[in-house]
Amino acid sequence: MRSILTALCIGLLAFGPTGCGEKISGKTPMDLKDVPPEILKVAKDKLPGVTFKEAFREGNGNYELRGKDKNDKTGKIREIDIIPDGTVEEVS
Repeated sequence: MRSILTALCIGLLAFGPTGCGEKISGKTPMDLKDVPPEILKVAKDKLPGVTFKEAFREGNGNYELRGKDKNDKTGKIREIDIIPDGTVEEVS
């Protein structure tokens, strides 16, 4: 019984300080006014009913914009990832 408790304590000490697998996002918040106009235009063209409220610069240099779709009654948050050359990487 004592060896089981010892093994359990060692396991908790080994994994406790590392957290629960939380991933560091590598995103830096930025003001919408600081997003290049061509990136904002691409976002508005792809998601015309969305009012963007948040912007991030990702660690890889891409932009992520988030906002609410004014046409969606549920207030769903929409997100778009754009590569600096204007290519849309992901829309959700």
